[in-house]
Amino acid sequence: MKNVIIDPKMDPQSNSKRLPAVDLMRGLIMVLMALDHANYFIAHLHSSGEYWGGAIPEFPSTMAFLTRIVTHYCAPGFFFLMGIGMMLFAHARRRKGWTEWQIIRHFLIRGSFLILLQLTLINFFWRLGPFGFPSIYIGVLFALGCGMIIASFLLRLNTAQLLVLALAFFIGTELLHPDPSMWNLLETDPFNLILLRSGGTSTFWSNYPVLPWMELILFGIAFGHWLTRSHEVAYRRAAILGVTFLTLFLILRVLDGFGNIRPRPGDGWMDFLSLVKYPPSMTFTLFTMGVNLLLLWGFSLLSEGLLRWLRPLAVLGQEPLFFYILHLPGYAGLGRWLTPNGSSLGIMYLLWLFGLVWFYTITYSYLRFKQSRPVDSLWRFL
Repeated sequence: MKNVIIDPKMDPQSNSKRLPAVDLMRGLIMVLMALDHANYFIAHLHSSGEYWGGAIPEFPSTMAFLTRIVTHYCAPGFFFLMGIGMMLFAHARRRKGWTEWQIIRHFLIRGSFLILLQLTLINFFWRLGPFGFPSIYIGVLFALGCGMIIASFLLRLNTAQLLVLALAFFIGTELLHPDPSMWNLLETDPFNLILLRSGGTSTFWSNYPVLPWMELILFGIAFGHWLTRSHEVAYRRAAILGVTFLTLFLILRVLDGFGNIRPRPGDGWMDFLSLVKYPPSMTFTLFTMGVNLLLLWGFSLLSEGLLRWLRPLAVLGQEPLFFYILHLPGYAGLGRWLTPNGSSLGIMYLLWLFGLVWFYTITYSYLRFKQSRPVDSLWRFL
């Protein structure tokens, strides 16, 4: 069951089997990401207080809080799954005779493409939203692209070396991060905003500095090593690590000291789960990745029948970049057309689902088209 392909004809050009659990996990993350962005463009609801300094997050209702928190799993999942994908790609290409420089060159080009996309098309789409937007924005594709470039030179490291390096980033970036009291005093250095901390000015803003997310890319590459050896063992480790991460999260959150970047704003359950995302605190990473790993393990246990029912998720998981580019102007357009002054959460959820149906249909059509192209086609690069 672990090696089942959701559609044996899904990629006739590649001759390689996909991992359903990984595709389903990536697809679920894309769906939750779409919810977060629909919330922004349609309902005009989006927390602005998840940074290491500044205002404490405020939500108008419990449902608004839950809508936001379920989307926290997306960004860590992006970086972790990208690391897995890099390792699986490198492993497959080595078996086909690619040199290490050919593999590195591929990721250098693709990483640069992601950075260019962020600074041009994606930032343009964000400017279609209801709020002001900086001239230069360091977003998730920028960090993914930079991380891909850096990690491409580390693909030859063994699993132990990768995990040690990931742990060094995990602890080191927390130690290097400024105290929350320094908020508004450290906004003029683009170098630090790109590498280490979130924040900035109306001209230059960074949500995704590169270094705090490297831990997850490296962890993903290490997990990819495990997958190349044994799917079953890798997924069992995902379950064990998921429980371990959540346990460590509870310990660090209760202690309310190191690992949180800033103290809890209160004693309620919402306060307990209001974590620093920009950049990711240790508690944020442990909480989100604990759940992500358990979901990945759960997907690996699904029967062939359930895999067929969940095929739409797998399709989105196979074309995450195309879907990402598609959904931003889609929800921005729905918001401008139907809810120029914002909406209730109920209306937003309906339009989110409506958008998913259409974006899935277009994404599926694109996937079928792309798989009809030769392996070296530029269409396959997207």
